Order: sequence, then C-alpha cells, then structure tokens
Amino acid sequence: MEDAAELAPGHAPNDAVRRLAARMEAALIGHETLVERLLIGLLTGAHLLIEGPPGLAKTRAVRCLAGGIEGRFARIQCTPDLMPSDITGTRVFRAGSADMGFLPGPIFHELVLVDEINRAPPKVQSALLEAMAEGQVTVGGETHPLPEPFMVIATQNSLENEGTFPLPEAQLDRFGMHVLLALPGEAEERAILDLVEGELSHAPAPQADRLARAELARMKAAVAGVHLSPALRQYIVALVMATRRDAEGLAVTERIRHAVSPRGSLALAASARARAFLHGRDHALPEDVAALAPDVLCHRLIPTWRALAAGETARGLFAEILERVRPL
Repeated sequence: MEDAAELAPGHAPNDAVRRLAARMEAALIGHETLVERLLIGLLTGAHLLIEGPPGLAKTRAVRCLAGGIEGRFARIQCTPDLMPSDITGTRVFRAGSADMGFLPGPIFHELVLVDEINRAPPKVQSALLEAMAEGQVTVGGETHPLPEPFMVIATQNSLENEGTFPLPEAQLDRFGMHVLLALPGEAEERAILDLVEGELSHAPAPQADRLARAELARMKAAVAGVHLSPALRQYIVALVMATRRDAEGLAVTERIRHAVSPRGSLALAASARARAFLHGRDHALPEDVAALAPDVLCHRLIPTWRALAAGETARGLFAEILERVRPL
C-alpha cells in the first residue's frame, strides 16, 4: 500500500485499514502475502482457506484480523465427531415460556475461524456450505440469516490424512481464495523467535482502534467502484478459458478433469479490484490479476487421475497457463 501518488478520492484506503495491515504484518513475520489475502477477503466478502503445516501462525493470523475489526469472533475446532448443530445451533426448550426456541451456534458471528476443516465430517461441511453460499442456516425447518459482514476463514493441515474428510469440489468452490503457506527461512525464523520471546517478557499492548462496520462498508463500496478495463476483463476470461480449451502453444486441458467455473472469473475480478484498492489505485492492473490468479483459481481446478499419478498438481498446471496467457 505504498502507492500514495496514485491515490484517488473515494478509493484510497483510509488510515484504519493501513494501521490494521501494519499491525498484522508486525505480528506475522514473513506473512505479508497472507495479510494481503485476508484483507482482500474482508473487502470482498470472500471466504478463505489457509493450508500449511502446523505452527505457521494460521490461527494467530485470523485472531490478529479479528482483533482489528468491529464484530464478534468465534473459533470452531473441527473433529470427526462434530455435529452440524455444534456450529449452526439448535432448538431448545425454554422453561420460562414453555416453548421451543432457537439457540444460535458459533456460526452466528461476523468472523468465524474453522480450524482443521478437513477433520469435519460431510454433514458438518454441508451445513457450512449453506452458511458460506447463502449467508443463512436452516434448523428445524426455520431459516436464520447470518450477520453482515460474515466471513469464514478455514484452515487445514497439509501433512496429515488420517481421520480427515477431503473437502468436496462444491465446498472448495465457495472459498474465494486458497492460500498455501511454506516454512520460513533462517532470518524469518530468528525474527519469529525474537518476536514471541519479546511478547512473553512484556505486558500486552493496549487494544488498538478497530475498523468500524460503517467504515468497512464504505471501503467495500469503494472497492466495487475500482475500474476494471475491458482488456483486463478479457485477460481474466482468457486465463479461465485456458483451463477449458487449449490456447495457442499450450496443451494442458487433456490433464484437467474439471475446469474453472464462472465463479472463478467473478472472484478473480473482485479480488483484483480489492488488491488495487489496498495499493492505493482506483484501477486494477494486470499484475493484480497475475498475482492473485493462483490463489483464486487453482483450488477450482481438478487434474485428471493420470496427471496426479504423474506427480502434477493444479498449481503446476496453472503455472503453465499463466506463463503462456498474457494480457492484451
């Protein structure tokens, strides 16, 4: 967000979101990209899936975001015996009124962390699907709207498969972005150690100002107004279409079992606008699309069994597309 010279009235991120980004980056060593993705999700109303080995501050990142915005936060730890009612809520008997009433579950919070989502059984994932896609839950035949804003950030461990339930394609498609985390380098590891040791020996800092709901709504409206040129829209479409039919000098579709759906192009356009806004621009650039495309599109792309057996991945296939398909 350094591009101050490009700021346009009504599109510039205000001091509150700048301070929030700075606080998060200071608390999350080496996770500048993750911070950007979290803020993009916040500004576009998209849900995020964060994947990486244990100990990479996935939960810490979500707590940092929750501490900087106005609204309630809930954490759901997924286990194989989790029930849908554990997250959506249930109908209970109220002795005072002698009737049945609805007791909301943790999903009725503005920001919800679903930890190790792939440990949740299919029924729970189905309940999450309705909440994420429709902004509502149905219990006992009654539909209950979720708060606004509403954002789900899920995590999953990339190392363990025992006792897990892989997310179905429909569930994956509801996530705006799938962010992969890697282990830090030596310098970052030392900085993390120094940071945590310093936190243990010092009193916690006072709670900083939170980003108000009204201000967040204003910024969301500004993001929607960021200009996306026809050429840039065509670039987005070309990237998506390259997963469905081979472009010139490109042969990957025979290794793709399921191509990117239209939801992918819509998510990429919205995310590019949000990234431009965070960088102080009133217009998106090809670099916004190229930077975000892997996180936005690859989890919507399914390689064939033959490609998987050969060791290929969705991100590897899309890297070939990104190398060949260029903006106009």
